Amino acid sequence: MVSLSLRDRLLGWRDSILSNPRFQRFAAVFPLMRPVARRRAVAMFDLVAGFVYSQILLACVQLRLFDIVAERPATAEDLAAQLSLPVDSLRVLLDGAVALRLLQMRSGHRYGLGQLGAELRGNPGVLALVAHHAMLYRDLADPVALLRAPRGGGELAAYWAYVRGERPGELPADAIASYTALMAASQPMIAREVLHVYSFRDHRCLLDVGGGDGSFLSAVAAQAPQLRCMLFDLPAVAEKAAARFEANGLKGRATAVGGSFTTDPLPEGADIVSLVRVIHDHDDEVVEALLRAVHKALPDNGKLLIAEPIAGLPGTAAISDAYFAFYLYAMGSGKARSFPRLQAMLENAGFSQVTLHPVPMPLVASVITASKR
Repeated sequence: MVSLSLRDRLLGWRDSILSNPRFQRFAAVFPLMRPVARRRAVAMFDLVAGFVYSQILLACVQLRLFDIVAERPATAEDLAAQLSLPVDSLRVLLDGAVALRLLQMRSGHRYGLGQLGAELRGNPGVLALVAHHAMLYRDLADPVALLRAPRGGGELAAYWAYVRGERPGELPADAIASYTALMAASQPMIAREVLHVYSFRDHRCLLDVGGGDGSFLSAVAAQAPQLRCMLFDLPAVAEKAAARFEANGLKGRATAVGGSFTTDPLPEGADIVSLVRVIHDHDDEVVEALLRAVHKALPDNGKLLIAEPIAGLPGTAAISDAYFAFYLYAMGSGKARSFPRLQAMLENAGFSQVTLHPVPMPLVASVITASKR
């Protein structure tokens, strides 16, 4: 039998106190403890009611309420007529959104944007993710059943077709269209974090592996006019990237190459390679093979830049150990990894000078660079 440490015994004593109904009542009425007790009660209830909160947000996104009231605050009656909803039921949604600071009451009983609603409206990538979460919620309807079943047996795994397909390079355009659009919506947020901490002006050619429709490369190219760009992704995705490059006036500087990094060699000629939210989508053996392929494609002293959520950083535990852990479990592939784990994987692949760059918003993505030794 394992003996309990002093810390374990202290935590057990704490647990027995906090779970005691008499102590809970005492904390609620004692003036010095009342503020703490109230904050903990709110935090506990937020966990209980979190799904309802997320569904209120989803309804606002599906109805495009943030855009509507941003253009002109409106009464419940006006909004009900515009949205073809009963006034009484819509008012339930509107008042719930006010309580969550998504909306805010204005003069004349009109509803306008709240603080969080305004911030969300300024982040189209987050709004796209909220709409996408309807699929995740269906997979999580019975979380215990999800955990008992083989990983990746639900709707989310089918959505990310490249994860399950034995021949991802043969996926048709209709199989990749929706998730490519979803990833493109979030790329501006990722690009801002990367460009805040890393300059591409000293590089001559950037290869973005798994680069989607080219949104990230387009943002980097705008900041580094001397940079040539290459994108490598599934053929159907690469076609979308080529169209974006042409639309953005980058046809002479940026090329898109179709292929799968699980079966095809990476294009050579770049002195820096980027992996933007690619590694956490895949299991260790796929990541290890990809890092070796990147190392082979780079010249001596070439750089690798990784941008993705990283576990174990201050303030990121909830998103990495709760959100991403369950999302990727339902997806059937990948995991959020800590910086020490990623550093070890990079060094095993032959990289050195592995550096974690602090970014303004690590919840969105963190940035790691490494050099080919």
